[in-house]
Parts: sequence; structure tokens; C-alpha cells
Amino acid sequence: MERIEKVDARTAGAAGWRSLALAFAVAASSVAASGQMTSPGSSASDPFLGSVTVAKVTPQALRVSLDQAIDMGLRQNLGMVLQQQSQRSTEAETLTAFNALMPSISAQAQTSVQQFDLVALGFKPSLLAQAAPGVHVSSIVKVDVTSAQLNLSQVLFNATDFELYRTAKEDVAAARLNTLNARGTVVVGVADAYLQVLADQAQVDNAKALLAADDLFLRQARDQDQAGVATHLDVLRAQVQDQAQQEALVEAQVSVDKDKIALKRRIGVDPAQAIQLTDPAPYDELATLSLDEAKTIAFGRRKDYLALLAQIRALHSERKAVRYERLPTLSFNGNYGVTGETHGLYHGTFYAAGNLDFPIFKEAQLRGDREVVEAQLSGLLQRAGDLRVAIDGQLRSSLLDVKAADQLVAVERSQVELAKEEVDQATQRFQAGVSDDLPVVQAQATLANAQSSLVNGLYQYNQAKLALARNTGVVETQYKDYLGQ
Repeated sequence: MERIEKVDARTAGAAGWRSLALAFAVAASSVAASGQMTSPGSSASDPFLGSVTVAKVTPQALRVSLDQAIDMGLRQNLGMVLQQQSQRSTEAETLTAFNALMPSISAQAQTSVQQFDLVALGFKPSLLAQAAPGVHVSSIVKVDVTSAQLNLSQVLFNATDFELYRTAKEDVAAARLNTLNARGTVVVGVADAYLQVLADQAQVDNAKALLAADDLFLRQARDQDQAGVATHLDVLRAQVQDQAQQEALVEAQVSVDKDKIALKRRIGVDPAQAIQLTDPAPYDELATLSLDEAKTIAFGRRKDYLALLAQIRALHSERKAVRYERLPTLSFNGNYGVTGETHGLYHGTFYAAGNLDFPIFKEAQLRGDREVVEAQLSGLLQRAGDLRVAIDGQLRSSLLDVKAADQLVAVERSQVELAKEEVDQATQRFQAGVSDDLPVVQAQATLANAQSSLVNGLYQYNQAKLALARNTGVVETQYKDYLGQ
């Protein structure tokens, strides 16, 4: 993220101050940009893949539910923490703008000892003698003075500062919306990583069950080979199938371990810490949501869209501030205090002045400020129009994905049942000596593929529902409703 220098709202000029605020808001929104779920990558390029807090490793496995994982991610995810700091910085900039409207009061006190050589200042001894006949006047004078005063300055009328403060408040609103948008990114990322591990574990369970069936089938093939009712080729086929399933189990277990590491990085758990996911893979059909309903929800809840509208409102205020730069400003300055010899008498002092400033020859700066604001406003309006079209397209795609994934899950469930029945029948025919073991091996491969497809289909269905919740802008609060937990 680019470094933004702090400036005084009174001296930077309307467009200059606003340019910094807008650049900061755009940079913050890019950190929590909305869209589809994050793909695997490096936390150096995507802070939402990393975390800032790592708990101490314990010998016991850490039991983590989906809700707990999301809560840990919201507290410890690097992207979330960075966005919160961005919001904090934007709120601090607002205080700078607010300070321009408030009175400035300061107190000061000083004491000093000074020694003067009157001769060096032009007072000759003869002149001193004439000034005080008969009195010896030393040419060296020592003065010990103490003073204290209270200073007050107040801008009585400056329309530009007022509009800059309104601009700053809209920037804060945009920053808070970007933080909420970042929460949605964290929820989607953590939930997706959690569901991926659950899918991997389901693949491991399937691989173990198929390996147990293959082990049993291999023993049966060997027994029949020894009994002379089967050929050695049947044994070789069973061995190949058994070893292939062992490889599938190893690969599935490696996937679980690697995806657990990715999940732990997102939620701030040490990679060496063992974790156990306590929630099962959710499955629940999503209630029908029409496109018009989804668009109504999205345009009222999408944080990236609402943040963009807040930035547009801020620029409208900034445009007024630029226009008001041509108006005079009225301010008051004054002080009251006492001064005198440190060990002598003190006398009250005061100063009061009103200032009326007219901008007479600043046309180049004023026109430049106006052009900067107009260009920024035009760019944001175009971005808002594009985002509305993008939201419409995202919602259409998400609704299609949810519908298609739901239908695929139903088909894949049916395929698993049919594959199981095929394995049973092929096994019975082999045991009865009606056929060799080739149909059994083929049926088992079909069952393995069907079960793997079902696991992937359930994961993709949950992914599609999360993406729909994200694109409607409600994922951070309603992810349970969409997942069916």
C-alpha cells in the first residue's frame, strides 16, 4: 500500500487534501476488494492468506469448529488487521480536518535574564552623565524579565474547511465499509479452506473404505487361486487394484495435511499445531432466490458498492470546498498575559485582532483544484456504473452455479448408489465363478470415481452458495443460512 503523507487541511488546499484522502481510500478498498473467493497463493501478494497471531503449540489436537475458525480468522487474519489499521489511519485524518474548525488555545511562559552594554548600543558615558547629573549610571545593565500569556485563535468563517470536514466523515464511512468488506473476504476464505479440508477428509475416508474392500477382494482372489477356481491373472489384477488404491490413500492424506496448513495460516495457528475439525461437511438445499431479489439485497448490502457511493458523496463535498476557496475567510487571533521584572511588578498585556482574507490572485491553483476533483469524481462515477453491471453479472453467474451444483450433487449421489450396486453384483459373480475379477476391478474404479465426484460436487455446491452470499453482501452475517448449518 502506498505511503500517504500527513498534511494540514488548512494549508494543503481542498483538492490537495482530498487527493491524499481519496488515494488512501482507494488503496484501502483494494485490500478488501470484493469478488470471487480467493485462490491459493502467497500471503506476500494476498494478505488474506496470512495471519499475525500464532498461538503456542500444544500437544493436544486443537478442536476447531467452522464458527471458531471464522472467529479466529476475523481476529488474527493479516488482511483483516491491515484493513483495521487503514480504517484507524483514515479516522485519524478526520481529526486533522475537524481541528481546523475548532479554536486553538495555547499557553506559554518564559523567563529570561539579559545583560546589555549601553555603550555598545550608542549611549556614551557623557550622555549618561547628562541624563542623570550626580548619579553614577553603569553602562552595563542587567534585566531579568518573566512573562506568561494565553493565546487564542479561531476561524470564524471558512466554508472550505467545513466542507473538508464533511468530506473526511464520508471517507471514514467508506473506510468502515471497506473493513466490513474485508470481514466478508475473511469469512469466505476461512470457510472455503475449512470446507476444503472436510472434502479432503471425505476423500481419505472413501479411500480407506475402498482399500479395505480391495484388501478383502485380494485375499479372496488368492484363496480362489489356491483352490484352483481362479487364475493367477485374477490375483495380479487384484494386486494392481489394491496398490492403486494405496496410492490414492496416500495422495488424499497429503492433500488433507497441506490444506490444513493453509487453513492454519489463515486463522493464526502454528503450522506444527495439530487440529481437528469438529463440524461435518454441510449440505442443505438453498431456498430459491430470484435475480431481482438478489440484486435488491446486493445493492443495499454490498460493502464495496456502498463504500464507492460514500467516496462519491465525499467528492461532492470536496467539489463544494473547491468552489468555496474563492470566498473570504474570517478569523480571530488574540492573547492575554502579564509581563514584568521577575522579582518586581507585573503588568497585564493583551492583543486582539480580526483577520479578513480575500483570495485575489490564486486563479491557477483554484482551477487546478477544480480539475483534480472533477477528474476524480468522473472516475468514481464510472467505477460505480461498472460495479453495478459487474454485480448483476456476478449474481447471474452465482445463481447459475448454485442451481447447476445442486443438480450435479443429485446426479452424483445416484451414480454412487449405482456404482455400489455394480460392485456388489460383480463381486457375487466372481465369487460364484461365473466371471473373472476384471468386472469387479472396473466396478470398484467406477465406485471410486463416483465417490470422489460426489465429494467434489458437495464442496463445489457449498462454494457456490458462499459465492452467492458474498456477491449479495451478506456472507459475514448469514453464511450459516447459506451453508445450511
